[in-house]
Amino acid sequence: MNDLPPELSALLDAQGADAALGHRVLAALSDGAWWSPRELVRATAVAHRTASAVLDALGPDLERVSSAGAEERVRLVRPGPYAAAFDRPRAGDPWAPLMEAHPEAADELRRLVAEAPPSRTDLDHVAATARTALRRGVFLDERFDLAGRRLLCVGDHDLTSLAALLVRPEAEAVVVDVDERMLAYIDAAADRLGLRVRCHFADLRLGLPPAAAGACDVVFTDPPYTPEGVELFVRRGLEGMADPRRGRVVVAYGASGTTPGLVAKTQARLSRMDLVFEAVHPDFNRYSGAEAIGAASDLYVLRPLARTAAGRGPEAGRGPEAARIYSQGGNAKEAAAAGSGELEELAGSSALPAPGSEEGPGTVVGDWPATAARAGVHRVRLGTWMSAPVEAEDVVVNLTGGWEALLGRALLASGGVKVRAVVSASAPQVRDEAGQRALAALLGPGVRVRFRRGGPGSRLMVVESTPVTPASGAAPGPNGPDATPVPPAPGPAPVTPRPGTAPVPPGPGPAPVTPRPGTAPVPPGPDFAPSDRLRARCRERAHGPLPRVLREALIAVAAEEGRSVNKKTARRLVAETAPWASGHTLLDLPEHRFPELDHAAEKIFEALEEESPRRSGDTAPEE
Repeated sequence: MNDLPPELSALLDAQGADAALGHRVLAALSDGAWWSPRELVRATAVAHRTASAVLDALGPDLERVSSAGAEERVRLVRPGPYAAAFDRPRAGDPWAPLMEAHPEAADELRRLVAEAPPSRTDLDHVAATARTALRRGVFLDERFDLAGRRLLCVGDHDLTSLAALLVRPEAEAVVVDVDERMLAYIDAAADRLGLRVRCHFADLRLGLPPAAAGACDVVFTDPPYTPEGVELFVRRGLEGMADPRRGRVVVAYGASGTTPGLVAKTQARLSRMDLVFEAVHPDFNRYSGAEAIGAASDLYVLRPLARTAAGRGPEAGRGPEAARIYSQGGNAKEAAAAGSGELEELAGSSALPAPGSEEGPGTVVGDWPATAARAGVHRVRLGTWMSAPVEAEDVVVNLTGGWEALLGRALLASGGVKVRAVVSASAPQVRDEAGQRALAALLGPGVRVRFRRGGPGSRLMVVESTPVTPASGAAPGPNGPDATPVPPAPGPAPVTPRPGTAPVPPGPGPAPVTPRPGTAPVPPGPDFAPSDRLRARCRERAHGPLPRVLREALIAVAAEEGRSVNKKTARRLVAETAPWASGHTLLDLPEHRFPELDHAAEKIFEALEEESPRRSGDTAPEE
């Protein structure tokens, strides 16, 4: 075409060989239809910046219409010459024949993607299309022998686990994610479809759940597209492989064609991990969004070398910068955690006695500035606190700066001793009554939960979890502990008090039951229902394998009730009432499973009563 607008000719000449990207945009426009810029990007996989430059260079050859509240739409004034010049045959989707062999999977994935929870921008979520999910499924099945093998999805907001198993039902999948909504959605879909998918909660910056480590054959991840995020998620994938030498890590990764330096940094990190770039499939993944990178990303197949180290890298879960792997929101690299000034102001206030003081916590967990804790205080890494029991009597955990999703589990990790956690007042678990009730239910019976704002205008909230017994003032019941919301106060996220209740003021009264260092927590007394005591005992051993913890708690509580339950009976009752518990600890159990755990505790004692009712003369032993 010899009569292109001068600006367009100059643009294509300046792009050199990459002018093929501009040709894609012109070919799409040559159908004469109205297009929005967003639609053009998604149809062509050309970055928004490049597509916009082509539209601007078309000048008078492009007709534009816009209306209030609607995206601008464009079309060519004379599409014929452009069609003749640029609309030439192009390669088809090489995976299309395999995808067409799975029409039922395609239909199911369209429903699943349409009904999935909305993307979370703070986790860099952008939803892949249903067709992309199916393309991933057939790729994984064609490239690897998945039958009888285990696929690890390091994050799975695109439902790749379900897609792979819809194509190859004989496979298994393990999903590790921090997004509770996605875990619940995937679990429910897998149960409905009869697929073998096991979901675990984890903040990947701290590592994999124990059951996922060293247990899988192939890894898939669509990580945050920062160099730090890609490296971290790939490292977690390597940690999850049973034998890295015989497996592969498949990674979706994309960047704008205008930022090749970012791609170079990411690839350099992967190369330093001794990963071979076995294949890169351009524009394999398509998204309903992410127009800045062309609404598309490439698919990398990475082969670990024998010497590849799967352990933590220098930025993988260590130090305050470990939280900064995302490109947006409170966890972005540019975001700031609570500064030392804020924590220093909080420490020593009525909400939090200064760590290291006579009344204050003796142990601080997480990133605590020296100015916010007195000399001699015991310091523990957040990763250490979450991975194994720590002997401590009175603890405060700093979860500001991107760690708020761990709140409930950081409190459970205390093992039944008094613990406080500092979070942003806007965190969903504390900002309103619904979040506070959900947190209290997760912690279960045997604890009192209090929420204390740092002060007028403070951005911080202190959540205090204290073990109690009926003698110390806790009211046992099906709703768990007494959650005492704080009254509304100035700040970014007022907390709504529960109707008809008031904050519990400090003052004299029975002291909470706080064990001495090295001693076991005092369990709830006999005034609690047996199922509540079982639930409380389980939560005191949150790091342990859940089936074993349930069995041992059952034997102990049954003995308090005057019954003798042997290990074989306990194993059977746990397997029958909580078959999903295998492979979990309470710290990686998805939140939607906690009500099922509480229901299982009730069912266990119902079954026990039916099998061996307690003799009328039996009484529980004195505490």
